[in-house]
Amino acid sequence: MRKMLLLSLFAFAATGQAVAGESAKEQVARAQLAHQVGDYRASADLYHRVAGALDDNAGIFEQEVLYAGASAAAMAGDREQALDFLGRAVKAGVMQADRIRHDPSLASLQGDPRLDALLADIAAQQKRSDRIWNSPGFAAAYSDSLSEDQRVAGLSRLWSEAKFSFANFDRVPDLDWDALYLETLPRVRAAPDTYAYYRELQAFLARLQDGHSTLVLRSASIRDRFQARPGLSTAYVEGRVFVRDVFDPALRAAGISRGWELLTIDGEPVSVYAERELRPYTSASTPQDLHSQMYERSLLQGPLDRPLSIGFSDPRGKAHVVKVGRMPAKEYKAARQEPPAFEWKLLPGNVALVTLRSFSDNTAADQFEAAFARISRAEAIVFDLRDNGGGNSNVGYRILSLLTDRPFQTSAWRTPDYRPALRAWSISTPDFNAGAGEWPHDGKRHYAKPVLVLTSARTYSAAEDFVVAFDAMRRGRIVGELTGGSTGSPMMFDLPGGMVALICTKRDTYPDGKAFVGVGIAPQAEVHPTVADYRNGRDTVLDAAVRLARADAQ
Repeated sequence: MRKMLLLSLFAFAATGQAVAGESAKEQVARAQLAHQVGDYRASADLYHRVAGALDDNAGIFEQEVLYAGASAAAMAGDREQALDFLGRAVKAGVMQADRIRHDPSLASLQGDPRLDALLADIAAQQKRSDRIWNSPGFAAAYSDSLSEDQRVAGLSRLWSEAKFSFANFDRVPDLDWDALYLETLPRVRAAPDTYAYYRELQAFLARLQDGHSTLVLRSASIRDRFQARPGLSTAYVEGRVFVRDVFDPALRAAGISRGWELLTIDGEPVSVYAERELRPYTSASTPQDLHSQMYERSLLQGPLDRPLSIGFSDPRGKAHVVKVGRMPAKEYKAARQEPPAFEWKLLPGNVALVTLRSFSDNTAADQFEAAFARISRAEAIVFDLRDNGGGNSNVGYRILSLLTDRPFQTSAWRTPDYRPALRAWSISTPDFNAGAGEWPHDGKRHYAKPVLVLTSARTYSAAEDFVVAFDAMRRGRIVGELTGGSTGSPMMFDLPGGMVALICTKRDTYPDGKAFVGVGIAPQAEVHPTVADYRNGRDTVLDAAVRLARADAQ
């Protein structure tokens, strides 16, 4: 899932304003670097100068500059300036009370009556906003049979929120969103139970063809009703589906292991089953994203009380039909034992393999920085992001900041900019375009030797932001397969029945405007896993990358 940026450096590329001979973008980059190296006084002064030069249309950028200034001033011990920054940020529209309350850089302000007053002001603003945009009436809990009114309300909210906020309607130019709403209404009214209603909403959202616009079930108990999984995972290799990992002891006892091919599900060929049961309900941004979601993420999920009959072929070609039960969410999570967000090891030839599986929190960046002194002794680094589904882009940028000796550009982005008065006057408004961002280099550490990045269709969201920045840096080669081609900041809101909807509100591109959403990021060295290697335990893509890394290091 996509992140929320803590500092919108991109903003200032778009303003084009100059501050004391430098652009605001350059001033902010220096302010962030000063903060990073601990010169908080200089950082706060720079933010103060930038904030004073922004015009009245700076919007979110003014908010972020003021917030960053508050952080720097608080760390510098200047409580008065920090509170002044925060007060101005709240007036500019900052309504993130939890962020302020739990931000360690603002710890010195906690307990100050003036901060309490600001938090109370935010709470009042949020209450007014929630009455308009987030009525608790839509958060009706799950029941097996929602009322017709609740079902219609859920569809209507989904339709209206997407209509005004979805960032990618231009990618589905033949979609008539209003007509689809009218077509879906009678099916939602006629849905015999909540599961059928949920499936109708899934199908409705899937027509947006966007992996960041989907439905999430709020509680584990509801997921068990609709999305329980068996204790094995799958891999999509050369158009076929294979067992990747087995973590249910009963399935291991049945002899099922990595490399077994799935041929049938409940007597049907896997592809036939997936086309009927999954494709119409799967929100995906690209063909490779669709295949990954259908055959690797969702293929075997379904109601907990409905086991599957799966036809396998083992590596010797022997056929097996096995009844496979699904596991409750808690049991599944415990059995699967989520792999760590960060791992590294040294491969023959003094090549460091750094595996980054998640940017969901700061773990990957923190641990990379902690291990950097040892990793930097390698003659080349291979970063493996093939199973990184995203999180917070800033985590990846922190890692990239150690691979360069200069600031680097990050994704450009745009978002719908709906202005009702202009619509009333029949004047169309373009999207708000924030331009590219910039991230400072580490300033102290710099790895200058060869670097490669491994990608797949499972490289997704904030992980793709990492790859875009790496590619734009021209720091090294990307090896493997097209990424998923889906990123953006999803807006989340409740629907009746314990469901949460996500609508993608933001379109990212390369800094120069090159598209990757709906396309994927193309590797310079395209390498695909092969069935033969997969079944023999060889990593086709990694082997190719290591050969390239050794050649680059010579």
